[in-house]
Amino acid sequence: MYAKMYIYNLSLYMHTTIPATDARKIFFQIIKKSSKLGSPVTITVDGEPKVVMISAEEFEGWKETLEILADKKLMKGIEEGLRDLQAKKTYTHEEVKNMFL
Repeated sequence: MYAKMYIYNLSLYMHTTIPATDARKIFFQIIKKSSKLGSPVTITVDGEPKVVMISAEEFEGWKETLEILADKKLMKGIEEGLRDLQAKKTYTHEEVKNMFL
């Protein structure tokens, strides 16, 4: 009975939470839904969130984000660039091209 309700909910909501016992019944539908960007599915055990299924593409994006955040030199450069942008210290494409010629 609950499985049919969750099939309906999977198509309606961006983020879905499903108990593991019901998730087992509609596993392939959960894979299909969670493989879309921005459509995570949380699976609970005894009402507690235990697993979140997201698309492989989204997972790779999270990994890349964590790698960038962990790179102190890169983050310093990004922060410097944002400060330059706020201070309106910007260059045109031609100006940048001429700097390196």
